[in-house]
Amino acid sequence: MKTSFELVAELRDGTQGKGASRRLRHAGRVPAILYGGHVEPACLSFEHEKLQVATQNERFFTTLLTIKIGDKTQSAILKDIQRHPSKPVILHLDLQRIVENEQIRMSIPLHFINANIAPGVKTGGGQVSHLLNEVEVLCLPKDLPQYIEVDMAKMELNQSLHLSDLVLPAGVELVLLSHGRDEAVVSVHHARVAEEAAAPAAAEAASAAAKPAAAAPAKKEGGKK
Repeated sequence: MKTSFELVAELRDGTQGKGASRRLRHAGRVPAILYGGHVEPACLSFEHEKLQVATQNERFFTTLLTIKIGDKTQSAILKDIQRHPSKPVILHLDLQRIVENEQIRMSIPLHFINANIAPGVKTGGGQVSHLLNEVEVLCLPKDLPQYIEVDMAKMELNQSLHLSDLVLPAGVELVLLSHGRDEAVVSVHHARVAEEAAAPAAAEAASAAAKPAAAAPAKKEGGKK
């Protein structure tokens, strides 16, 4: 798989603690760590504005990245991104170095196609439920797909597709399937019919009749002595 993003990084001193990271963020940079590849981790920083633009593309999360540090480059994949809970701010990146002849594990999105022509939907009136939206794959870096298609064209009513039904690119395996877990990915089933919310008139009348009636005052018996 070809690299499609290049990120220019600067080395930073990773021993200065949280205060140094806060100063970096105030200066418009994002602290990061690059690890793996049988070498020591490297503490880096990236320009926040350029990184924010790159992350708007979903391919950024599922493709190989080129990290440029000075006059050297290193292929990597994104393993984790930390964002501010309430602001559009990236706080930290975790990146893993890529070794060409070593397999990598990465979560890849599923792209569902042909749902509109599935017999269970088109003629059976069924409803589609996506049970998984991404899968973890194991492969060499050159075989890493951007996504995996889930073709629903032949799905009948009350049918499910499982991991074992997916067509995988050459050299790619599913981590869950290799562990014996053939989970369902998508299903077509009967649409649920909403129940009537209004109560029948008879029930309303019974409810009204159940209200306690005011007790009438008792009459006194007998005349004057």
